Amino acid sequence: MADEPAGKAGWWRVFHDKFVVEERYMDASARKALYITAGVLALAGAFVFFLTLTDVLQQDGLAGADESARRWLLTTRSEALTVVMIILAVVFGPVALPIIVLVVTLAWGILAKHAWRPVLLAAAMVTGVGLAQLIGHAVERTRPPVELMLFGADHTFSFPSGHVLGASDFLLVTAFLVFSRHRRPKITIIGFIVAIIGVILAALSRLYLGYHWVSDAVASVSLSLVVLGAVIAVDTWRTARVPGETVTGELSKADSPAD
Repeated sequence: MADEPAGKAGWWRVFHDKFVVEERYMDASARKALYITAGVLALAGAFVFFLTLTDVLQQDGLAGADESARRWLLTTRSEALTVVMIILAVVFGPVALPIIVLVVTLAWGILAKHAWRPVLLAAAMVTGVGLAQLIGHAVERTRPPVELMLFGADHTFSFPSGHVLGASDFLLVTAFLVFSRHRRPKITIIGFIVAIIGVILAALSRLYLGYHWVSDAVASVSLSLVVLGAVIAVDTWRTARVPGETVTGELSKADSPAD
């Protein structure tokens, strides 16, 4: 019995160090820039999403160009390109992508010293899935003609695209969580460029194969920007520290200026 408090304390220490503690130090201006970036991404994403949603409900604006875009995509179809697009659709689909996310988050959480970032990634993915389901059933938008779908019929709702939203959340949030700790700006830029290319390919595959309208993909990416902004804000609040600052945001006694 005497060892129980020590055992409990040891268990809490392991949990605390693994899941609670992860801090990084930066200038106050750099932290402020992260908060500003988070706010701009979230506001821009929300603005574009609600603008697109309004167009979809009124069948005007961007949604009014959906049919023209669909007809143009039909002219680009070829046997070889269709195979490539199907592969992309499978990778970013509802079976393969969750497996990829699960493997990445579990491996990252086990191998990393701190599990804060993989847990945050998992939370972002769950949020994206929830948003896609909630909005899809609220809007109830029909998909493009079933007879023109190239990888089997899909009768679920079209707006927003769950494939594109999932791919965008995974690629963009992972890019931020990995490269925000990198001290070489060029590597960070390359990482985000690769993520953006992946998002574009995921969106193109869904449009090309005939499962979504352009406005569906735009809405998905804009929602993903909102999720990314929230992740940046939460991660910055939880981990970003200015040298000499305690968790509560106050200067420690050792670093406080003399009276």
